[in-house]
Amino acid sequence: MSEFLSNFQRLNPKNAFLRFKEMPKKEKIRSVREFLIDNLLYILLIAAIIGIQIYDPRFLSVSSIINIISLSAANLPIALGIAGCIILTGTDLSAGRIVGVTACVAASLLQASGYANKMFPSLPTLPIFAVFLIVIAIGALVGFINGFCTAKFKLHPFIVTLATQLITYGALLIYLMQGTNNGQSISGLDSKYTDFITGSLFKIGGTSVPNYVLYAIIITAVMYFIWNKTSFGKNMFAIGSNAEAANVSGVSVTKTIIGVFVLAGIMYGLTGFIEAARIGSNSASTGLNYELDAIAACVIGGVSFVGGIGKIRGVIMGVVLLRIIFVGLTFLGIDSNMQYVIKGIIILAACAIDMRKYLVKK
Repeated sequence: MSEFLSNFQRLNPKNAFLRFKEMPKKEKIRSVREFLIDNLLYILLIAAIIGIQIYDPRFLSVSSIINIISLSAANLPIALGIAGCIILTGTDLSAGRIVGVTACVAASLLQASGYANKMFPSLPTLPIFAVFLIVIAIGALVGFINGFCTAKFKLHPFIVTLATQLITYGALLIYLMQGTNNGQSISGLDSKYTDFITGSLFKIGGTSVPNYVLYAIIITAVMYFIWNKTSFGKNMFAIGSNAEAANVSGVSVTKTIIGVFVLAGIMYGLTGFIEAARIGSNSASTGLNYELDAIAACVIGGVSFVGGIGKIRGVIMGVVLLRIIFVGLTFLGIDSNMQYVIKGIIILAACAIDMRKYLVKK
């Protein structure tokens, strides 16, 4: 990292500016260039936000901002889960499909008793907390399989999670054929469930803030504690930085890797539980490509694929920035198919910048 960036990390802005003024001209030019390249993605995203706001002043209205916050909150748990996998120098391609399975299971078990097209007519509407535990268990189980195969068989997470993605999707398709559903979308959810997730305790500027925003804040606080205040979190970063060194120092690499993937699976289960009530009608397409948004948010937020680098606040910032851009593209009338192209470009650019930072440090 350049001296200019290091100064900003260690000194207050006034001292950093004075130190910058004392640099030789060539060093100033090099430091500014490094700063601009390292932060190019953020600069472009902020410029895009300003441009969209100028084009349509409704973009940053109170209702639009709350919508962006709500969408970000719904996607935050899955991003936090994948972030841990990336810190281990891996990834998780099964995340979106786990969200889909858990969402459909939650929806099928929490349909209103009097709903005409109830998937399991003879089954009463289960208690919300019981269904919550079921979907968390499903997510944790798939996460355990991912972690166990990665740690015990020394397989790359890309291959393992690609396999479990296909297995999970197949299981979802089979599940949707059960009962009277015959592959149809699952809707008609019990009002207690939808109120628990999408209800609101307060409003801002006349716009309701859904309950799941509060749940996302709680989840984030718990993940922050796990990452930064527990030996498990420290071991996760140690393994991501250097697995061999961590093993020599007494860290249980196998248990930690399995634990990270189990925790990620729990995060996907939480996302599915929220998503089922949020969208109201769940099908085989629920969760499709959710992992792409989550991975993009992580790399934008500074979670590095070289391993051992990442912060909760970075993941939050990445999720929010990405959601701002996608909402902004909608305001601009950009075709939804084109948004996939833009999403891919953002991921590619973020990874390229991240790798450049790594090479510069070496």
